[in-house]
Amino acid sequence: MDILRIIISSFAAVIVLFIITKILGDKQISQLSLFDYIIGISIGSIAAEMATELETPFNSLVAMLVFGFTSFAVTIITNKSVKIRKILTGRTLIIMEKGVIYRENLKKARLDLSDFLTLCRNSGYFDLNQIQTAIFEHNGNMSFLPVADERPLTPKDMNIKPKQDYIMTSVIMDGNICRENLKLTGNNDVWLNKQLHAQGYSSAKEVLLAVCDRDNKLTIYPIKTDTDKSDRFE
Repeated sequence: MDILRIIISSFAAVIVLFIITKILGDKQISQLSLFDYIIGISIGSIAAEMATELETPFNSLVAMLVFGFTSFAVTIITNKSVKIRKILTGRTLIIMEKGVIYRENLKKARLDLSDFLTLCRNSGYFDLNQIQTAIFEHNGNMSFLPVADERPLTPKDMNIKPKQDYIMTSVIMDGNICRENLKLTGNNDVWLNKQLHAQGYSSAKEVLLAVCDRDNKLTIYPIKTDTDKSDRFE
C-alpha cells in the first residue's frame, strides 16, 4: 500500500509541477532571475517530499501552490513596477564603453577581469578594441555592441535589397503527409505527388522530410537506412 501511495503522490506532484510551470510561463535556464531560481529549487524540493511523504502529502501540495502563487504574483508586480523589478530581477550594468572598463560595475556583477575577458572571447571578441559597449544583463548574459567599423556588413550598407526570406513549411514528416500544412501552402495531394514523381520518389513513404518555401519549391530529404559511421570530429 505504501508503494502505491508513493506512486500516486509522485504522479500528483508531476501534474501539479506541470500546471504551475505552464502558469508561470516557459523560460530557459539562462532567462531565470535569482528569484525564479530560488522558487524553482523550493518547488522541486517540495515536490520530491510530497512524493515520499505518506502521512501528510496535502501539506506539501499546499506549500507548492503557495510558492507557485507567490512566483506568479511577483511576475505580475514586476511587470507593473520598475523599481520592484530592479530589486527582484536585478538590473543591467554597463561593464565597458568607449574603451573604458568600469571596475565598480564589474564588482557589482560579481565578475573579475578574467571572467569578463572569457565572456568576450565566447562571443568572438578577442580584441577589446572591437567593442563599443559591453552590457551585463540581469540574467547573467553579456551583450556586446561592436564599434561601427567592426560590425558585420549588411545589404543595406551596399544599397542592396535582397528578397525577404520566410520560414519553410513541413509538408511531409517521417513518411506522413502533413495535410494541414500542405493546405497552408495552397497546394494539395495532386501537386505533392507530381513533385515527388518529378524528383524520383514514388510516394511520401520514401521521404523523411519535405519542406515547401513561399515559391512552392519542394525540398526533399529521403529516408536513409544506412548510417555514416565515420568520426569526422575526432
